[in-house]
Amino acid sequence: MLINPTITSDLLKGQTAIVTGGANGIGRATCETLAANGASVVVVDLDADLAGEVAADLGGDATAYAADLTDPTAGDKMVKYVVDAYGGIDIIINGAGYFWDAPVHKMTDEQFQAMLDIHLLAPFRICRAAAPYFRDAGKSEVSQGIIRHRKVVMVTSLAASFGNPGAANYAAAKAGLIGFTKTLALEWGSANVNVNAVAFGIIQTRFGAPQSAQHSITVGGREVALGVPDKTLQSMGIDPDESRDLYKPRKVVGSALGRTGSIQEAADAIFWLASPLSNYVTGQVIPVSGGARGGLA
Repeated sequence: MLINPTITSDLLKGQTAIVTGGANGIGRATCETLAANGASVVVVDLDADLAGEVAADLGGDATAYAADLTDPTAGDKMVKYVVDAYGGIDIIINGAGYFWDAPVHKMTDEQFQAMLDIHLLAPFRICRAAAPYFRDAGKSEVSQGIIRHRKVVMVTSLAASFGNPGAANYAAAKAGLIGFTKTLALEWGSANVNVNAVAFGIIQTRFGAPQSAQHSITVGGREVALGVPDKTLQSMGIDPDESRDLYKPRKVVGSALGRTGSIQEAADAIFWLASPLSNYVTGQVIPVSGGARGGLA
């Protein structure tokens, strides 16, 4: 296990949750948190082996599903798999993503489109595929006097509101995801589907590591370097050469709490939006940033 869940309960007992990007960092912490609170979790990730390891660690009814979500057919195939295996879907966490940074004057069309594909188009396709099991099922239940909430949680960023130098593609995609979130909440609200987003500041994950650490991801046969440029970290008061736990929060200037967030804190926010505790919350963007001011993201 990557974390010790903050809370364990039966709040999600009998519910099936899809978590995209579920094999690493925030995604894995989310899988562990949802499972600890009773959900049957489908761990969706590009890395089949790692997704399988996470599902095995979770035990119970957890399963792994490997997919490249930038494939236009991936959403339909994934939803069909989950419905066939579990009989329905109750929770969707759209968390898969990565960075491919460059300043605007050096950014290629491919780089810009890649961020739209994974951060915006993939969630759209997944939700569209899930419509019969969220919107249609909910409307049918309402007509019978049955009140049952289903949850969609989008993972966005403060960059959507404040921008992020070197990541215009990422910021634009995350901003688009907010517009999609608010629209879907309006369209599906009458079916008791809650659609919300978490806007993270800096959460300490492998994506927040210095680029000099040389972490990378392979997408569509292309290897993309992960992490934040060392100069950017230095401007935030972070020493890129400091050796420490990848997931341990670091001191940072510009936030009220004076530190980055943990994957456990990120997962807790997602859990709240996925649980019955937020049944009267929809169409909202919840900042989870330690009180960051401006564009700290």
